[in-house]
Amino acid sequence: MPVLDLRHTLALELNRKIQADALRQHPLRQVFWECTLRCNLHCRHCGSDCKMVAQSKDMPLEDFLKVLHSVKAAGLDSHKIMIVVTGGEPLMRPDLEQCGKAFYDLEFPWGMVTNGYALTQERFHRLLAAGLRSMTISLDGLEEDHDWMRGVKGSFQRAQQAIRMACDCPDIVFDVVTCVTQRNIGQLEQIKEFLLDCGLKRWRLFTVFPVGRAADNPEMQLSNQQFRSLLDFIRETRKEGRLQADYGCEGFLGNYEGEVRDHFFFCQAGVSVGGVLSDGSISACTSIRSNYHQGNIYQDDFMDVWEHRFQPYRDHSWMKTGPCEDCRYWKYCRGNGMHLRDENGRLIVCHLKRVLEP
Repeated sequence: MPVLDLRHTLALELNRKIQADALRQHPLRQVFWECTLRCNLHCRHCGSDCKMVAQSKDMPLEDFLKVLHSVKAAGLDSHKIMIVVTGGEPLMRPDLEQCGKAFYDLEFPWGMVTNGYALTQERFHRLLAAGLRSMTISLDGLEEDHDWMRGVKGSFQRAQQAIRMACDCPDIVFDVVTCVTQRNIGQLEQIKEFLLDCGLKRWRLFTVFPVGRAADNPEMQLSNQQFRSLLDFIRETRKEGRLQADYGCEGFLGNYEGEVRDHFFFCQAGVSVGGVLSDGSISACTSIRSNYHQGNIYQDDFMDVWEHRFQPYRDHSWMKTGPCEDCRYWKYCRGNGMHLRDENGRLIVCHLKRVLEP
């Protein structure tokens, strides 16, 4: 089979025009807030090496609210901009409800990414009352594999309880995200049936890139054949229609494009997605661990940075080196996601090679 058949080529060419408009307009649609570097688990694939007691303090709420005031002062419609609270583990903040209520009062919808370990029914109700409207919970396999990945025995049971709570709540947009590794690649059918039994509607699957704790752990990485089998599994699950499965947002996937997620690959970091890290650095999605920061909220106005910087995110011509230099599919991939570039601009993973090579 060719890298791209005619149907995919035509669709991708049309999509390129949409992407060009987005790059010109860079409409802010999501702001990630790394609200803490504390975490109650010890995950083997953590990219930021979070700990129970972090070396840096949590960012004060009032400091992040200055970012939101900057957004509103620029005349943007806050109803169209989702605040995504992440970490670390957001539930480690005892004032998370206060934070959410402050976002809600400023008319920003907000959600969070959590491991679910500390999500009790009582706290879930308080968060909903504070305006929580979306949530992602991580589940990395059935009990043995999830607890192994998360480094804390009993974390599967806590995650399961959190998932069932969210599935029973009609007022929240919710999905589960699963990191697929050597350990759980053979159990995807069983995991799927478990999630269906919980009542889940949306499931997002991703693979580990070798950064942070995962860099030197071969059990984290799939072979190319396993990677393709994952994409085949997602495609077949989508055809079944019982559960909306998607591959994560990273990576150009050749003829899998349009078949394993709802959109064609397009790294939105710095295009529609901004972010504020725990030290105030202005970045994009918090998966980007290399230093591509564009400023800092303690010295810079967030919207001034958003409008006048972020060029490395919007013009990827600097990525056209190494394996990307002569690639004929550059116009569709644009050098892969920002989080897959190291401090020197080197590409860490090429998803198209994983699709094509033995």
